[in-house]
Amino acid sequence: MKGKIFDIKRFAVHDGPGIRTTVFLKGCSLHCSWCHNPEGISFNPELQFVEKRCIGCGACTYVCQYGVHEISNSVHVLNRNRCVKCGLCIANCPAGALSQCCSEITAEELADKLLEDRDFYIQSGGGVTFSGGECLCQSDFCAETMRILKGYGIHCAVDTSGNAARNEIDKVLPYADMFLYDIKLMDEDRHIKYTGCTNRFILDNIEYINSRGKEIEVRIPVIPTVNDDMMYEAGDFLKNMKMIKAVKLLKYNNLAGSKYKNLGICNNMPQVKPPADDEIKRLADILKGFHLLVIID
Repeated sequence: MKGKIFDIKRFAVHDGPGIRTTVFLKGCSLHCSWCHNPEGISFNPELQFVEKRCIGCGACTYVCQYGVHEISNSVHVLNRNRCVKCGLCIANCPAGALSQCCSEITAEELADKLLEDRDFYIQSGGGVTFSGGECLCQSDFCAETMRILKGYGIHCAVDTSGNAARNEIDKVLPYADMFLYDIKLMDEDRHIKYTGCTNRFILDNIEYINSRGKEIEVRIPVIPTVNDDMMYEAGDFLKNMKMIKAVKLLKYNNLAGSKYKNLGICNNMPQVKPPADDEIKRLADILKGFHLLVIID
């Protein structure tokens, strides 16, 4: 069984307990306007071009048969709609300005890579986290990789928006030790506006995971003017879920702009300043009023 991934981050310390490796799977069912991993949205391979690395040598223009690349007045122009993802331009770029943000890998191959750091996981109480994109969009692949890892006693976490069919969640439940669960917006209309999708499945699924006795860390990205007024509603919704061990507030920033440029896609990230520390503390205090453990990241 093969899956599509776009990155593997070793020695991660913010994606669950201990020292971890985080696997980023390609494809997402949401289109959040503030997405910090836009390379994970599409299910298809995408050509990335880092303009500042380009030396204008024209090597890509010589090997591409489809007219994707042009050098005009020392400016590299990409006709992305012509690209067939053959990879010849990437292989022949001497400056490393071109890359493809997707690779296919079998569950067995991925598990072998992840087990290279098994000693670090065991010594630190860490493990492997499956993220994205939305990892549950490739639930069969995740479940098979996790099944292999559990055979070696590796702690497995699922980092998810929860926007998935119940049967997709059921596939990973037997192997997941914990869920890192995003709650982005409580209001359905605003959720549709900013993510392109209803939040009904998301809110239903966290209650389902809680009922199945799986440890949950809720994650809320705090985005001024978008969702910083929802903490009372969120706290009231979460307060009686016994498996929620913590709520982590993630301070928004708009530093992912270069990723959008490299991919040649529109950047719709909210042009707002990150929330001030005092404001984050105020929001945390609201959640603490519902007897929730709150972590500020």
